[in-house]
Amino acid sequence: MVSSQKLASLIHETQKNISLYINGEFTTALSGMTFKNMNPFTNEQINEVSEGQSDDINKAVAAAREAFDHGPWKTMKLTKRLEYIYRIADLIDEEIEKIAYLEALDTGLPISQTRKMVSRASENFRFYARMVENRLVGDAYQVDDEFINYTIHAPVGVAGLITPWNAPFMLETWKIAPALATGNTVVLKPAELSPLSANLLAEVIHKADLPKGVFNVVHGRGEIAGDALVKHPDVQLISFTGETTTGSTIIKNSADTLKSCSMELGGKSPIIVFEDADFDRALDACVWGIYSFNGERCTANSRLFLQEGIKDRFIDALRIRVANIKVGDPLDVSTEVGPLIDKEHYGKVKGYLEIAKEEGTEVITGDIPHELAKGNFVAPTLILNAKNNMRVSQEEIFGPILTVMTFKDEEEVIKLANDIKYGLAGYVWTNDIKRGHRVAHKVDAGMLWVNAQNVRDLRTPFGGSKSSGIGREGGHYGFDFYTEQKIIHVSIADHHIQQFGKNSGR
Repeated sequence: MVSSQKLASLIHETQKNISLYINGEFTTALSGMTFKNMNPFTNEQINEVSEGQSDDINKAVAAAREAFDHGPWKTMKLTKRLEYIYRIADLIDEEIEKIAYLEALDTGLPISQTRKMVSRASENFRFYARMVENRLVGDAYQVDDEFINYTIHAPVGVAGLITPWNAPFMLETWKIAPALATGNTVVLKPAELSPLSANLLAEVIHKADLPKGVFNVVHGRGEIAGDALVKHPDVQLISFTGETTTGSTIIKNSADTLKSCSMELGGKSPIIVFEDADFDRALDACVWGIYSFNGERCTANSRLFLQEGIKDRFIDALRIRVANIKVGDPLDVSTEVGPLIDKEHYGKVKGYLEIAKEEGTEVITGDIPHELAKGNFVAPTLILNAKNNMRVSQEEIFGPILTVMTFKDEEEVIKLANDIKYGLAGYVWTNDIKRGHRVAHKVDAGMLWVNAQNVRDLRTPFGGSKSSGIGREGGHYGFDFYTEQKIIHVSIADHHIQQFGKNSGR
């Protein structure tokens, strides 16, 4: 629990205006422009944020470029560089309670959930330090007694990282850690709706005393600051997590400068529950998978497929569980679902409830208590009697809404699960383990869980197929993005070389 004295200090901290962080210094935007940062629980202003424009992006990229080309970062001894990475992790651990508080205040995510995410953020840095030490390795190829050919991994250059507003601190570190550990320099453009923890991350990295220009933060709007970062010719990498349409635009806008792009995009993930599944565990996983994080999670199991034999029993159990979910103040440790990120997103999610009714479904949703009326609250909701071709079944809602459908057999549910443009995640519940493997193999998604909720192993690849993304983050798989592989050919003998022109005068 946060003491009253600590709470007063945190409240005072949030009232400070937020600056950009460029070339090792906190600075205001060159234009002097700012934007308001709002509290999703009260819809009152928290503070003001410097609004970066293209000139600020140019300044940050120039600093990152100078640090990469002429600074010590990419050329320093690996052990020295990784000392910085471990130091960042230690400094994050010192600020866990503060970061968790800021994240809950800024995003509306319940503080009981932001605490868990923050603890993983420091592990992201330690994990990638270990990965670079142990897995950033090359291959060697001997050609008889004439050649040794070997590969090395080299940092690419300036990485432009564009991060979302859901779980912002953890997802920022998820990109920053491998980018820095592999020797790249970074310009971070955080989501404008959740700037508090990104600012604190800049303060943490400033304390770690990285060389100037290695890490930079430019707050601003995606269509201005983000677009300038994507189009900048001195940026080699763009890693983006967010909505699919935006991701497509980023790829188009980065094409002229031939950037490498890593895209972790939207999802509409199925959870498939067969009649022989462990009923109670499947129920627990289903409820947690869609209503945790306020439903604002790309891997949320937002489409539930129930085999017909357990439909009525499972829906009855869902009704009871969903009605008992605690909705409230995100800073209350007992809260399970908090407010959505802002008024605009709240309006979008509420609009889907009307769409669901127009499409002929049964919408089961609770009332929001009067004392929560100022916030962007949508009660945990069930949509029953849905069809897979309906908008509420096909489009990413990104809120605490579960669409429920039924199926007869394995063949039918695989077709239903795959009949969608997304392919990020999927969940299969059955006690027939052979069937579990079969279905997981056939569902079009980058990640599948069998008899498990969304648990992550940092060593494994993270990413989707179809409209859910391009590339993979996580483990050593991220090295394919953050490094260039070079092949070095070394002659170890006087091998034969063609002698063009040697006898041309005869």
